[in-house]
Amino acid sequence: MAGRRLEAPAGAWIDRSRSVGFTFNGRPLRGFRGDTLASALLANGVRLVGRSFKLHRPRGIFSCGIEEPSALVDLGRGARRTPNVRATLLPLVEGLEAVSVNCWPSVGFDLGALTGACAAFLPAGFYYKTFMWPSWRVFEPAIRGMAGLGQAPRLPDPDHYEEKAADADVLVVGGGIAGLAAAVAAAHAGAHTMLLAGSARLGGALGARADYEVGELAAAARQLGVDVRLRTLAFGVYDHNLVCAVESLSSEGAADLPECVLRERLWKIRARAVIAAAGAFERPLLFPNNDRPGVMLAGAAAKYAFGFGVA
Repeated sequence: MAGRRLEAPAGAWIDRSRSVGFTFNGRPLRGFRGDTLASALLANGVRLVGRSFKLHRPRGIFSCGIEEPSALVDLGRGARRTPNVRATLLPLVEGLEAVSVNCWPSVGFDLGALTGACAAFLPAGFYYKTFMWPSWRVFEPAIRGMAGLGQAPRLPDPDHYEEKAADADVLVVGGGIAGLAAAVAAAHAGAHTMLLAGSARLGGALGARADYEVGELAAAARQLGVDVRLRTLAFGVYDHNLVCAVESLSSEGAADLPECVLRERLWKIRARAVIAAAGAFERPLLFPNNDRPGVMLAGAAAKYAFGFGVA
């Protein structure tokens, strides 16, 4: 693991003194406190993490955030099995168990990849036009099984979820430097302010570089009483400035979770003013085989290097 890490000051988001053990496809690995599953896999030299939806092409880690299209994994087992979790958003915890999806018998040797040899005869949506006789229902189970991703649990969910209402004078969506600056300015003017950040850390791209201004703004926000909610993803703005968001509360995939935990909270926030500071997604270049493991967004590579110290 250490051989694929950059020396300090790289790795602003990890604690190298605290090692964390986890498994991926049954293989025991180790990362650091502060890693995501994606950064820990990269630091362990794991490039192949899954297979594509239809042709089962190899897939690696492409981004460092919510825009991740490829690094989807299933977590846990039994009633707590959680399908299709983005490895880029998953904080690494002790005992986490993750497996690749959409592959059999293994991600490295997937028999479903044989469909790639017939790719020219399998255009998008062909199945809806081809398998109509005698009935689509005859073929549907096999087609969905081939094209499915994670496996949902069959047992009742043992955990709890709650819904909570809140109000604010100013609601800031986004925890980067622009969102922090807006929240601090609003709170300094006397407004009751709430800030939602989808990631587990504030600062966005600059936070990975341990930017001093990010640290000052984050400290000022808390000192001024801004209600900062990390791992809280706003997903909709509705009539009369009603913003809905989902907050992840438990250590997803941890081996030592109690029998029943509060897993997620649905926020319904009514605000007088909403400031959108959610940043932007980087656009990838388009070229043949740009979906193969090892191809990554430039901004993601920078975050892994500066934030997680991944070489």
